[in-house]
Amino acid sequence: MEPRASTPSRRLEALRQLSDAGIPTTVMVAPVIPALNDMEIERILDAAAHAGAKEASYVLLRLPLEVRDLFREWLMANYPDRYRHIFTLIRDMRGGRDYDSQWGARMKGTGPMAWMIGRRFEIACEKLGLNKRRSKLTTDHFARPKRSGQQLSLF
Repeated sequence: MEPRASTPSRRLEALRQLSDAGIPTTVMVAPVIPALNDMEIERILDAAAHAGAKEASYVLLRLPLEVRDLFREWLMANYPDRYRHIFTLIRDMRGGRDYDSQWGARMKGTGPMAWMIGRRFEIACEKLGLNKRRSKLTTDHFARPKRSGQQLSLF
């Protein structure tokens, strides 16, 4: 789906190196696509936890605007036998639509399937010790940049 993205093994190695250097790390499992990759959630979290991740989150597949058509084409070309089933599940998690931009629903979805994916994610995180303590944002090291002169005009 992401042709120029790093391979999973390279991502895990980067996670391991950052974690070994004392940098708090978080893994994002996304996009979670029902009936296509949701069965990999636990395995991804396990690998991430063993590589040193301390936190994890996920996002269900989002299909705004032209992304929907691109995903449809990709799914039809790569998994034509699962096309209808996957879109049925997506609509079940999006209030009968392909996409729901409503705050609180667009990232996690709604309905029984979305709830089940969320619970599986939470249980896996709990078993692996992820999300025990959320990292807090610190601004202690922030320094306002020095002005280098007058701001340029846009016109």
